Amino acid sequence: MSPEIQIREKRRESRRVAQGVVQLRFFNPGPVRIKGRLIDISSSGFRMAHTDPSLATGIIVDFSHASGSGRARAMWNRIADGRVETGFLIVG
Repeated sequence: MSPEIQIREKRRESRRVAQGVVQLRFFNPGPVRIKGRLIDISSSGFRMAHTDPSLATGIIVDFSHASGSGRARAMWNRIADGRVETGFLIVG
């Protein structure tokens, strides 16, 4: 028998499942546009799936999706099997 594993949630805010298109714009050094799929949102950020591995952590983007728009910082990326997920912190 294997011991039961407990995972402690480290998130400060609850996430809500979300759907729809996310559009990003930023300069790197020229204009870049990325279109992706919204996965979840919280009061201070969101997570999206897309196919552009060039989106670097730390970059500030202009974003737009069904739940809002503004500016956000890419906080982390997860790349696997040709799919990219990026977590964003809303900064304005």
